[in-house]
Amino acid sequence: MSAIRGRVRGLPEWDRCAVMGVVNVTPDSFSDGGRWFDTEAAIKRGLDLLAQGADLVDVGGESTRPGATRVDEPEEIRRVLPVVRALAAEGAVVSVDTMRASVAERAVRAGARLVNDVSGGRADPAMVPVVAAEGVPFVVMHWRGQSADMNDRAVYRRVVPEVLAELRQSLDAAVAGGIDPESLIVDPGLGFAKTAPHDLELIAGLGQLHALGRPLLVAASRKRFLGTVLADADGTPPPARDRDAATAAITTLAAHAGAWAVRVHEVAASADAVRVVRAVRDQRGVSDPPPAPGAG
Repeated sequence: MSAIRGRVRGLPEWDRCAVMGVVNVTPDSFSDGGRWFDTEAAIKRGLDLLAQGADLVDVGGESTRPGATRVDEPEEIRRVLPVVRALAAEGAVVSVDTMRASVAERAVRAGARLVNDVSGGRADPAMVPVVAAEGVPFVVMHWRGQSADMNDRAVYRRVVPEVLAELRQSLDAAVAGGIDPESLIVDPGLGFAKTAPHDLELIAGLGQLHALGRPLLVAASRKRFLGTVLADADGTPPPARDRDAATAAITTLAAHAGAWAVRVHEVAASADAVRVVRAVRDQRGVSDPPPAPGAG
């Protein structure tokens, strides 16, 4: 059983796979349909996720579902900053989910401790310099283009090696731009320019992503590939909110594969899952091995 999680400079260390709870401050999220769009509702949601066992809270103000159009910058800032500020004031470890350097900069100054950019620094050329200047950890996700046409980019001959190679390029660019290598996290970008078979192949190959030498974030929660797996006899997938048990199954697989964290919409089951994986490892007497080269 793998225990390779790695450490991220600037964030707490957990003795197991961490759980990142999602707060979508959007009216059009695929997963919750705007339930937390109101600022006060979003703050309460973040606090509830922490009470349910989340280790971090990821706050985003722009939907990245397939086909989504971009929100403008002032609106994204309006949505995100009050929620980040309030949760940070309560002592939460807050991540900001944004592709805009200006939003990232203002969120960090409002208390965010991590920037989670689904483009891996590619959507906004100012992102890497801003993150480097602020000195905060940065999630580099595998990304091939904006939501409006990303499905057209889901073409691979061998998805795991290609995702590895493209993530390595993004990591190298982040380091060349001044970000501390010890502050980088990688995310295979499940659902982004990928079909259900691609996502499943990446889940099966999570262990191979440790070759990048950085902690791994797995964000599978409620995504389309789970709907495909759970579809009924006529091919109709269940609604996104009916995929939480399947999400917890992926959490278990990710924790078993040595992921640093999982990003989920409903926290309780995944918080239980990562603790069970840790308890099984302890019972077997499996101690954490030294981090992979470059992972610490």
